[in-house]
Amino acid sequence: MSYVPPHRKGMAPESSFSEEGSQGGFRNDSYGGRGGGFSRGSGGGGYGSRSGGFGGGYRSGGGYSRDGGYSRDSGYRRNQPGEGKWVDGKHVPAERDTAFETTLYGEVGDLSYQSSGINFDNYDDIPVEATGENIPEPITEFTSPPIDSLLLENIKLARFTKPTPVQKYSIPIVSSGRDLMACAQTGSGKTGGFLFPVLSESFKNGPSAIPEETNRFSRGKAYPTALVLAPTRELASQIYEESKKFIYRSWVKACVAYGGADIGTQIRNLQRGCDLLVATPGRLNDLLERGKISLRNIKYFVLDEADRMLDMGFENQIRYIVQECDMPPADQRQSLLFSATFPKEIQHLARDFLNDYIFLSVGKVGSTSENITQKIVYVDEEDKEPTLLDILASDEETGLTLVFVETKRMADILSDFLYSHNLPATSIHGDRTQREREKALELFKTGRAPILVATAVAARGLDIPNVTHVINYDLPGDIDDYVHRIGRTGRAGNTGLATAFFNRGNKNISRDLIDLLTEANQEVPQFLQSVSREGGRSGGGGRGGRSSNTRDVRRSYKGGNSYGGGYGGSSYGGSSFGGSSFGGGSSFGGSSNGGYGNSSYGSASRSSNSSSSQWW
Repeated sequence: MSYVPPHRKGMAPESSFSEEGSQGGFRNDSYGGRGGGFSRGSGGGGYGSRSGGFGGGYRSGGGYSRDGGYSRDSGYRRNQPGEGKWVDGKHVPAERDTAFETTLYGEVGDLSYQSSGINFDNYDDIPVEATGENIPEPITEFTSPPIDSLLLENIKLARFTKPTPVQKYSIPIVSSGRDLMACAQTGSGKTGGFLFPVLSESFKNGPSAIPEETNRFSRGKAYPTALVLAPTRELASQIYEESKKFIYRSWVKACVAYGGADIGTQIRNLQRGCDLLVATPGRLNDLLERGKISLRNIKYFVLDEADRMLDMGFENQIRYIVQECDMPPADQRQSLLFSATFPKEIQHLARDFLNDYIFLSVGKVGSTSENITQKIVYVDEEDKEPTLLDILASDEETGLTLVFVETKRMADILSDFLYSHNLPATSIHGDRTQREREKALELFKTGRAPILVATAVAARGLDIPNVTHVINYDLPGDIDDYVHRIGRTGRAGNTGLATAFFNRGNKNISRDLIDLLTEANQEVPQFLQSVSREGGRSGGGGRGGRSSNTRDVRRSYKGGNSYGGGYGGSSYGGSSFGGSSFGGGSSFGGSSNGGYGNSSYGSASRSSNSSSSQWW
């Protein structure tokens, strides 16, 4: 009997896995001509094509007028669905378009549009710490005020039912005009944490007047009022796609700019109007040097995955954007930094961009969610491939599986290996073209290739619904990278499973893994304890220890008002959590040493963990 992949269990058999216009079965890398698979002409518009693909979204034509604000008469433009306008100092939303709403928000029950999970009602017990002066009270529901009434309608259309902890604090903080440095768990709703308040205030206040320019090269220049910087093309595209759900019917126009795509198309989209710009640092620098963008009107500056941005060497580019271009100074704009970890060194650098900011720390920042069941298994290098097949064969979940490897070469080797065993897989890594990466993500998100083999390019920020299993085929050398990798599952209130292949080559992070598992009430295998005692680095999280990732460094120098454990009487104190219980941990499988038996893995119950979990 032939092997049936997990996503096909209980479904009618198909003769082949193919796309319109292609011959034969699925191959993960048809772009390289390996045979079979997908043809270049098939599959439609690729990742993010629901509303016209990347760049311009669903708008065309138009431009800015000198009298302040966006003018439909300043250039040719078609009547686009869901586009409002600003007239005589008032926001005039567009009429609702039910067909377009289905394109943006999907049908009820469509998992590819999933935005909230099953454990949102447990958020009231999550500890929160906010430090700084005159901290606004958190909200408990999505209401108007403080949220603009049109945005509130869009939030409901996107099926967000209640704010996550980071949103409960960030919305009133940003709405009150304060700067913010927010540490929140991966998958906790950080994107909404900055989009909701920024768009809400933009809807209320309208567009800014375009500065008078004397430079003859200023014609056709874009003047966004909100700038979001992201470290990777994938994350920038994802934020842009999410923003389209929330600017629906409003006057705000969003654009995205990143390397690897045609800059001419991006420039034309910018010239048609751009109020919210999502960009990567390199491409934004290019556009600034070409004179296609001015930052004079920036009111809101957002750094998403800020620690990774600096880790990847973008500090000089970011400083150029913030300090050497025409962006208003810190006291004339709002700056928001969001990430899952903020080590001390990163906080010191980030303070150069912030003014009188509030530091927000939600839950076990720098740690992991108890919604994620973690299983560490001992696997020697030569046993990794058969062990991976055993895991995938015993996986009864019908969701998506994300497999992390350390090298680009291994990503291709492993995806081909899985294909050879009738497992539809694809891969993304830095050597694939942007088109190939977008196509791979589309195939994965839609479930046509439910296994994605990835290098670190996908480890941060990407929010792909219905990822139920993350497998660290190769463990990273840094515990923070591990945290972000497994955070691809268990997102936004859902439960997930994370499996890691460990051997003595990974002993440098053994101590950190033990600490992480202990904090999250997960089973610590005996072999992990043994290896940690053999020597190697004693842990500490790489940059100043794990606890430094969670606290406001200003507290080392001065006091400050703080909310300690905003909900349910929980407290958040230092590197421990005030004795607050985060649900009972459950062991996964019966084996704790060596090997990876199918019986112990496949017979484990995940529901016992999710029933008591307090995390997303």
